[in-house]
Amino acid sequence: MDAKRSPVTRTPKDVNRAATLECRRRARTARVENPAGPRGSASRAPLGLPAAGFEHQVAALRERLPGVQTAVEVGVFSLDSERRFFNDARKLRYFVEPRPRPDFDLRDGYKDRFVRRDDGVKEKLDHILRWILANKTKLLSSAAAAAAAASPSSPPCRSAPRMLGVDIVTWRGHLTKLLTTPYERREGWLLAATLFRGTLYISEVETPASRHDRESRPAWHDQMMYWGYKFEQYLCADDAAGAPDPGGVVNTNEAFCTVVQTKLADHKLLFSGEVDCRIGGPKAPAAPACYIELKTSAEICTAKQRSNFHRFKLLKWWAQSFLPGVPCIVAGFRDADGLVVGTETIHISKISHLIKNEYNCWQPTVCMNFCCEFLSFVRAVVTEDNPRLVHLFSWDPHQDVTYSVHRDSNYCFLPPWYVEGMTSSSAPSH
Repeated sequence: MDAKRSPVTRTPKDVNRAATLECRRRARTARVENPAGPRGSASRAPLGLPAAGFEHQVAALRERLPGVQTAVEVGVFSLDSERRFFNDARKLRYFVEPRPRPDFDLRDGYKDRFVRRDDGVKEKLDHILRWILANKTKLLSSAAAAAAAASPSSPPCRSAPRMLGVDIVTWRGHLTKLLTTPYERREGWLLAATLFRGTLYISEVETPASRHDRESRPAWHDQMMYWGYKFEQYLCADDAAGAPDPGGVVNTNEAFCTVVQTKLADHKLLFSGEVDCRIGGPKAPAAPACYIELKTSAEICTAKQRSNFHRFKLLKWWAQSFLPGVPCIVAGFRDADGLVVGTETIHISKISHLIKNEYNCWQPTVCMNFCCEFLSFVRAVVTEDNPRLVHLFSWDPHQDVTYSVHRDSNYCFLPPWYVEGMTSSSAPSH
């Protein structure tokens, strides 16, 4: 009987099994619907994942996480106050333990010490690509060594050797969107994919709905966003022996980013994500285990509020930290006036225990398997190695995953300087 129509009360396992089925079905039955857009061409042939053994695999997908290798940091980079790229850790900050009863005023400085990043400028994968070019020799050497040590086998969909030795290059935030998709009910996404030199590059495209929200969001939204950055300022110092400077300017252009490699099932991933701070001192673990994410949330006063925190906030926080190997989050709980009333350290490895008693709650297994299946689906679809060819994958809540094909269109996101740099014997400086 269809789980959606069953009159019988469903258990959390039933609901998550239905979510897994739906995620797999969406990928299997994906169909082409999107218009090509300028200079693009849209295919309308149906496609799907191989269906062999699908029904028999559902139980295993629900019960077992796909294999995930421990994330390894392979590099870092920084973005300064003008969003300029530097192949170093100059913007790394160090965590300073807060007092048991902090008196942080997150409103301080909003009107006179806040420099906003222009989020209308879409950087695509540019900063990650600059890091790849800056570290091209090291990456190629590592890929060659790994290929020599491995058995001579390659996925059947590959039309060219993997120059970088990885299957997928993307931002951490794009993977976060995929991980949370099974439980997302409001926001869709557009992901552009291009195969170049044997590696699949995935970059987000702003949806019309997201653009509308960005251009029409109210002032209070910007203020609450500022509160998150201000909380970081209260807990971060510029060096290991330093102290925070809450009287300074909050400039959201600045960032420190880690670049990590990991493996999800048979997908070798290279991705980057911004990191708030790290633990200092000689006993601190090596990166990425030394990193800490800093978050803010409304104070929890009722059982309903705690349940919502577990079901919604912890899903996004877990999805953001799990794959890159960030071990913990320091959360600041604030009142309605932006005053921090307490802090709590949340270990990523314990989040599944925190949510286990929530009825019909999200499950990490469903998230990981949807992400894994989607990446397999994209790799099976995008087989032509061409930096000017883009497959645009689209998803909206309660809809199927669809895609369209675009050649030499405005959706192309690998810049000429990167393509030239990767095909030449020496990488240019960008």
